[in-house]
Amino acid sequence: QVQFVESGGGLVQPGGSLRLSCAVSGFTFRNYVMTWYRQAPGKERELVATIMNDGQITIYADSVKGRFTISRDNSKNTVYLQMNSLKPEDTAVYYCRARGRNDAWGQGTQVTVSS
Repeated sequence: QVQFVESGGGLVQPGGSLRLSCAVSGFTFRNYVMTWYRQAPGKERELVATIMNDGQITIYADSVKGRFTISRDNSKNTVYLQMNSLKPEDTAVYYCRARGRNDAWGQGTQVTVSS
């Protein structure tokens, strides 16, 4: 049974930082590409960052390049999203997604950037 535990979301002031975590179980984590998405109210879900199986290749949306960093620890079955210099437009529910033999999503964690 695939399970996701997302954490790290919350309320932060503009310019602040948060670190999201997504711990997974129920499949062989190292065989899966992991991606963070986000969805703001009234908007479509969008890709934020992707990291390949071994962590050597990462891809970012233009809107977060230079501010966000995706990483993974295959020994802990966990993917992270370090978010710095946060802006109000980063406010959204953030989801992690695992793609490989199967395709599965986490439940999401709310990030709110506001003064």
